[in-house]
Amino acid sequence: MFIEQLYNSKVTDGREESRRLESPPGFRKSVEEFTSLWRFLRFASSVEPIGLDGLQDVALMNRRETKYVLREDDLLDALAPLTSRYRVLEIDGIRIHRYLSLYFDTPSFFLYHRHRAGGKHRYKVRAREYSDTSLAFLEIKHKISELRTEKNRIQTPQFLTNLSSEFDEFVQDHFPLPVGELEPKLLNAYRRITLVGRHNPERVTLDLGPRFHAGDGHATLPGIAIAEVKYDGNGRGSDFMRRMREMGIRPMGFSKYCVGVSMLYPQVKNHYFRPTMRTVRKIMQGD
Repeated sequence: MFIEQLYNSKVTDGREESRRLESPPGFRKSVEEFTSLWRFLRFASSVEPIGLDGLQDVALMNRRETKYVLREDDLLDALAPLTSRYRVLEIDGIRIHRYLSLYFDTPSFFLYHRHRAGGKHRYKVRAREYSDTSLAFLEIKHKISELRTEKNRIQTPQFLTNLSSEFDEFVQDHFPLPVGELEPKLLNAYRRITLVGRHNPERVTLDLGPRFHAGDGHATLPGIAIAEVKYDGNGRGSDFMRRMREMGIRPMGFSKYCVGVSMLYPQVKNHYFRPTMRTVRKIMQGD
């Protein structure tokens, strides 16, 4: 099964690296991928941990977001001097967590095109699984403005592959379209490190190895990391954002859903995202 082939091994905080990283072929497709993950594991092991209870203090469900797309090597260089400025989320000894998201849209890709058009009130509807804990949620993200995002979610008994009428009330409370108009469009898998600021109310998520699947097609962005700073305020106190400025790495818009659709649905208009993909290719090539 696609999901199992992609992410069927756990990564811990470093105390059991050798045993945990004895992984099947579906995971270690290349020496480069394995080495990169090992380096991120070493970084995560060097940061003081924080549990889920501590994360509630910076839940930031109504927040501002700033994204960066960069090479994994550059991200590791950026993180090196920041180990004392952040804590890393640890759950059951695991610090690099597997995420699985299934995005829903209308048959005509209304949400994708709404994002492409820009402006206020853009939505994403997704099922999400935190694979290492088997926790699953249905989430609705509402982009209120260019900087402000609101997220609402409810826990589900399992990872949803379709939306049923039992979620009507939740969807109607937070989304302008009925559940019946939504269908699964894109599966996205990746690994995430979550950092929590010691001195500022912020979270920094570091998404590694993004992979996309739709129908019989799949796509990857090898060597690419997506960093996102989630904060309330102007973000000037963020050590990570300061480090990005020092390295000359600028924020950029990047929607995993829209990028995945543009890569895997050739019949859907994607000219709006071509500049993004050109930039990503340049980053992959080290330009």
